Amino acid sequence: MRISTKGRYGLRAMLDLAVNSNGEKVSLFSIAKRQNISVNYLEQVFSLLRKAGFVSSIKGASGGYLLAMEPSKIRVGDILRSLEGDLMVVDEDTDSGADSNDIQQCLRKNVWDKLNESLAEAADSITLRDLVENYRDMASSPMFYI
Repeated sequence: MRISTKGRYGLRAMLDLAVNSNGEKVSLFSIAKRQNISVNYLEQVFSLLRKAGFVSSIKGASGGYLLAMEPSKIRVGDILRSLEGDLMVVDEDTDSGADSNDIQQCLRKNVWDKLNESLAEAADSITLRDLVENYRDMASSPMFYI
């Protein structure tokens, strides 16, 4: 599976929003500037994130976006699913039709299903709060170069 630009930028923007909101609304322009992402592209991404219930928007000249729930309740897997669809390396239906054979069934059961489960488990084990804490730890640690 390959995560598209929409998924990668959406996750970056959600982390930026969580890090910089402090309970206040954040404009897409400021997120776009910090993350070097087009505002027009972010508008499309945030439309999907709003529909999924992860962010809420405030209209107007001083408008912006807020997280719609606590970062601890927002899982990376859910963000990616809202932007990418199912997180699967191989579609489960691909090798399960009338034309499938024993080798295809064996691969599906022992490889593709396990990879799909592992991917979902990994993505669902990370919350936005985990990322915020990790980001803050990294930002506060001095870098030493030799």
